[in-house]
Amino acid sequence: MASTNDLKNGLVLKLDGGQLWSVVEFQHVKPGKGPAFVRTKLKNVLSGKVVDKTFNAGVKVETATIDRRDMQFSYMDGEYFVFMDMNTYDQLMVDRKSVGDAANFLIEGFTASVAQHEGEVLYVELPAAVELVIEHTDPGVQGDRSTGGTKPARLETGYEIGVPLFITTGEKIKVDTRTGDYLGRVNS
Repeated sequence: MASTNDLKNGLVLKLDGGQLWSVVEFQHVKPGKGPAFVRTKLKNVLSGKVVDKTFNAGVKVETATIDRRDMQFSYMDGEYFVFMDMNTYDQLMVDRKSVGDAANFLIEGFTASVAQHEGEVLYVELPAAVELVIEHTDPGVQGDRSTGGTKPARLETGYEIGVPLFITTGEKIKVDTRTGDYLGRVNS
């Protein structure tokens, strides 16, 4: 338990029957008249939904302990992604739902942040950008290079993104893991 006076960004609260909400923003307000209160912006840890919520100052709120650990993706085991803690060498099997969109950019050896609450995996978070190899893309047509257009390209993970026309099969590129956008070439 914590008081609303102890709120800080990133703190995870347990509200509405056990749902986990992360504090995105908070502001202590002391109006000229009436009691003080705390205005917050909360993000649901599982769904990503953002809501505004107001608490009276000094009210007790239940906090949740989220264990975030950097783990290395080892391999796929059927529908499960197997991650290994590089400190203890413990292996953790994570289902596809918990991995979410990160599955589009995971290859063996990548390090990801795995968040757990009471032994249950909440989500897997990759760095903002990863470097992946283009497995296949059609060659750009001569003369099209100056138009700034894009073409589809399949990454080594099997995920398809749009890349500039000058990119060729076998090149290593940087990809934004939040949006799936092409960020640039990686010079070897």
